[in-house]
Amino acid sequence: MTSPLLQTTIAGSLPKPAWLAQPNQLWAPWIPEGENLAEAKRDATRLAIRDQERAGIDILSDGEQSRRHFVTGYLEHLNGIDFERLVTMRIRQRYDAKVPQVVGPITRPRPVHSDDVRLMRAETDHPIKYTLPGPMTIIDTLHDAYYKDRSRLAMAFAKILNQEARELEALGANVIQFDEPAFNVYMDEVKTWGIEALERAADGLKCKTAVHICYGYGIKANVDWKKTLGSQWRQYEETFPVIARSKINQVSLECHNSKVPIELIGLLKGKDVMAGAIDVASEQVETPEEVARTIRAALKFVAPDKLYPTAVWCRCRARSHSASSRRSPPALGSSAASLRQDDPKDEG
Repeated sequence: MTSPLLQTTIAGSLPKPAWLAQPNQLWAPWIPEGENLAEAKRDATRLAIRDQERAGIDILSDGEQSRRHFVTGYLEHLNGIDFERLVTMRIRQRYDAKVPQVVGPITRPRPVHSDDVRLMRAETDHPIKYTLPGPMTIIDTLHDAYYKDRSRLAMAFAKILNQEARELEALGANVIQFDEPAFNVYMDEVKTWGIEALERAADGLKCKTAVHICYGYGIKANVDWKKTLGSQWRQYEETFPVIARSKINQVSLECHNSKVPIELIGLLKGKDVMAGAIDVASEQVETPEEVARTIRAALKFVAPDKLYPTAVWCRCRARSHSASSRRSPPALGSSAASLRQDDPKDEG
């Protein structure tokens, strides 16, 4: 069966219900405890799936409901990382944060997210996407007191991530996405070892593979940094050609209301482009017409069968669930459906 054009999806995370974690707070602590917490996470995942189905989203995410943070939510299950003796470190060259430190060989004693994918596969017949932190972004979110070499540490994490990704694919994941916001900061390292580490994490996967890159959201340091970038954000001009030559199938990025020149997505020729048609940095609710304009603009540079309109909720877990349910994924689904009827092949 041929898949429809302009399949919609979300970047990754969705806001958590107030009964699971405190709304409008980054790294919010869990509210339930013990087995109640485990069941609450499962219920929140089911709710995220139902919300996306009702909104007409085609490729579903679990909304990262079982993780407090997209990086540390994975790292806390690995050996070789000390979460007790935190170290203050500069992250993304923008802000200081207390982070865990690598104190020994990185090992994974057991699968981390298998239960999440089993639950998703049991709850929906839709294609499902699962997100994992990328190797470069991981090593930029902790202190290395053992390997003492960024590329060597990244390759160690890539090996662990590849084991995880292969298991998730076997359980029914249709897309495995690696989140790499650090690709927008360390452009030289992206070229020398970042892409290699990403490809190693995705090695051997037969499902779709994706990388998500963005300019960062949710904290003042990211907002302030973006103010220094001028009227056009052109970092992608360096990274897109490198990604275009990689083995990764899909690229997820923000478009609507960003200052990224839309024509830069043309540098990703041959890749599927998950173009963000929803502005996570604003409380303003997009209309279907606004979403359609973003999709039409992207269609000038990406073929219809390569374009995936996306709600770039990204790291927007700090928003309230009630507010997010009124926001734009319904507009995303309805806009894509309308454009399919208009025959998007005529947009280019």
